[in-house]
Amino acid sequence: MNRPRELLRITEVAEWTGFSVATFRHWRATGQGPKCTVIGKQLVYRQSDVQAWLDAQFEAAS
Repeated sequence: MNRPRELLRITEVAEWTGFSVATFRHWRATGQGPKCTVIGKQLVYRQSDVQAWLDAQFEAAS
């Protein structure tokens, strides 16, 4: 399946950030974590949304 490079699956986001897939599933269920959506049957994240969420975490910690 070809998909835009910007879209990442949950496993790719977990690998990139170092958090577990289970953590991202929990955050999604509780309204935390980066924005994501379901397209077809795939849960996907935009790379830019994940980066913005990470940046916000660092801003909040300052």
